[in-house]
Amino acid sequence: MNEVASNVIPDRTFRFAQKIVGLCRWLQQEKKEYVLSKQLLRSGTSIGANSREAQEAESKADFIHKFSIANKESIETNYWLELLEASELILDYPDYQEVMEEGKEIKNILTSIIRTSKGVRKS
Repeated sequence: MNEVASNVIPDRTFRFAQKIVGLCRWLQQEKKEYVLSKQLLRSGTSIGANSREAQEAESKADFIHKFSIANKESIETNYWLELLEASELILDYPDYQEVMEEGKEIKNILTSIIRTSKGVRKS
């Protein structure tokens, strides 16, 4: 298992979830956007919850499974962020580029943890 990354990721995804909460609050207050922000809130906060669960995995398979769920949630989160960007709903959010970049980085880290845990090399 990629122990360094898997130990850092729960804290990083918690901080990311806090950023997502802030962005969703801003979308609702400033843009009156409730549907997409709710989707983003659900997927963006789920990444950290599943990463935390992985830390208490009962087996290697459970560890991989929990991080796989977190990875799927990160893919969904990045989708909603890209859609909000393409729809020009977050372009004036002060930290939108930082949130976008962090979402991509977290997805890459999760993918790496899963591959390393499975013993799969990047081709």
